[in-house]
Amino acid sequence: MTVDRADAVQAPPPEADEPSRTNTKMAWTITGALVIFMVLNWADKAVLGIAAQPIKEELGLTSAQFGLIGSAVFFLFSISGLVVGFVANSVKTKWVLFTIAALWSATVIPVLVSASALTLLISRIGLGAAEGPAAPVANAAVFEWFPKEKRSLPSACIASGASIAKIAIAPVLTLIVVSWGWRAAFISLALVGLLWCLAWAFIGRPGPYAAPRGKKERSECEEQVRVPFRRIALSPSFIGGAIGTFSVYAMISVVLTWLPSYFEASLGFSRVQAGSMFGLPSIAALITMVGAGWLTDRKLSRGGNSRVWRGLFPGGALIVGGGMLALLPYSSGAWTSVAILVAAYGFMLIVMPVMNAVVSQITPAAQQPGALGTFLAVQSLAGLFAPALSGVLLDRAATSASGYNQIFQLIGLTVVVGGIIIVLMVDPDRDARRVLRGQAA
Repeated sequence: MTVDRADAVQAPPPEADEPSRTNTKMAWTITGALVIFMVLNWADKAVLGIAAQPIKEELGLTSAQFGLIGSAVFFLFSISGLVVGFVANSVKTKWVLFTIAALWSATVIPVLVSASALTLLISRIGLGAAEGPAAPVANAAVFEWFPKEKRSLPSACIASGASIAKIAIAPVLTLIVVSWGWRAAFISLALVGLLWCLAWAFIGRPGPYAAPRGKKERSECEEQVRVPFRRIALSPSFIGGAIGTFSVYAMISVVLTWLPSYFEASLGFSRVQAGSMFGLPSIAALITMVGAGWLTDRKLSRGGNSRVWRGLFPGGALIVGGGMLALLPYSSGAWTSVAILVAAYGFMLIVMPVMNAVVSQITPAAQQPGALGTFLAVQSLAGLFAPALSGVLLDRAATSASGYNQIFQLIGLTVVVGGIIIVLMVDPDRDARRVLRGQAA
């Protein structure tokens, strides 16, 4: 039976109103396991950027060709995220995550059989297909353990997997690439991914806020809150959040593919320095995402306005970060450029976990994997063309420095527009009521 009550989306199951100490401990254990999952997810994406120069040199690739390979991970990324997100509405998130990690670990096989531009392209397409659903399903899984007003912080922890990958894993991968070659880095990540699968098979489980997903559990549950998906997808908060995060994802995908090369070819750092510095923007992002998640959850738990803390606050951060990035071409000195890029990235990344919490706030629990899958599929479309477009701009630029300046200025201006849209459109409390009452968005 479908329930259509305005308050239903806000109310947790009765048994979850006061989580026990055991549930709280388990909630953060699950969160920790999923952070590791996302660290591996982003390390697999980042390794291409770390190995960019040796791969280009060995395979004789132009910047445009390498940019295409960098974008290849996003060819099926959005489609698989969308499809698997809706599948996860009916399948337990534990087994969806297990399958995702096993599949992405297997995508290294073509590179081992024959290292060429074609097999690398195929491998990256397969990786993207496997990793597309990772973030939405991981967020859906962690949201099963937290009430709606306390989801920004755990979502920030999940999002911090990208930062941890660049801060802690990128230097290790750089050393592996320098010492044993870029193939060794790919193999290492595949083996660690399989180890995570084994651990997750024992740790993973649904939380107290989980909707029934197995066939038996759904048949035993007489009341499930479900609404037509178009109400969610056409709500101003969903649309505004998707546009804003789309602009940020363009920056994320460019950083993954081109940042070490920018440090090396444009700013004059050595290859080892460039790989080690890969994590600098992510240090800022880790601090700002976790800090913003903690702050917004604290304010909302104490009765704060979600329009302010999940709309105006992250939108304003985007405007500041995008504006800083747009001014990057006017900086002087390598370290000044690094500092501006790092600070801008930190401000921009605030929006990612907060918008995930917004989507969960306006979506019934039973439909959250599908809604989050759609949301992240839309934003990740930016990764389909941003790295490739960057490669084209670099090949056409008079110098690498002018090419990178043009890329970052374009992205910065786009991010400013995305921040303005979030400020104008995102209001989770309003849209949660509209979604469940069937009012026009």
